[in-house]
Amino acid sequence: MAVFTSCHDDDNWKDYTEWRDANNAWIQQQGMLLDENGKAFYTRVYPAWNKSAYVYMHYFNDRSLTEGNLTPLYTSTVSVKYKGRLYNDIAFDSSYTNVDSLFTTTLGSVIDGWGIALQDMRVGDSARVVIPYQQGYGSTASGSIPPYSALQFDIKLVDIPYYEKKP
Repeated sequence: MAVFTSCHDDDNWKDYTEWRDANNAWIQQQGMLLDENGKAFYTRVYPAWNKSAYVYMHYFNDRSLTEGNLTPLYTSTVSVKYKGRLYNDIAFDSSYTNVDSLFTTTLGSVIDGWGIALQDMRVGDSARVVIPYQQGYGSTASGSIPPYSALQFDIKLVDIPYYEKKP
C-alpha cells in the first residue's frame, strides 16, 4: 500500500490561501516592472546550486564603481545594513534600529534568498532584493512574518570581515 504525503501543512496551506495568492501575484508583478527606459527594473538572479530558486534584484549603485571588490562566498561572514518589508510594504525588521546599524552574519545562517542575493553583490553595492516565500521562510511563520510571505529587502553590503569561515 502506498502512502502519499504533502510537502506542506494542509491546515496552514488552507488558512493562508488569500495571503499566499496575494504574495505570489505581487512576486509576478515585480518580475514585470519596467524602469523609465522600458527595461526590466529587476534582474532575476539564480544560484548556481539550484536553478529553480531565484530572487529579483535591482542595484541602486553604479556597479562599475564596485567592480573588483570582493563578493562573498557561502562560507563568508558579511556585514550589511538592511531594511525588511512584507509585500504590502509593512516593515518587519531593520538593522538601522541598532546603534551601529550593522548586521554581521554568515551566509549559511540566513534565509536562502539572502544567500542568493549576497553572492551576487560586491562590497559597496546597495540593492533592493525581492524574495519569493520559497527562498524566505516558506510555510513557516517567523516573528511578525506570516507563512508564505514574499519579502523585500534593501541591502547594502558593507564589508566581508571573514572571507571564508574559519575552521
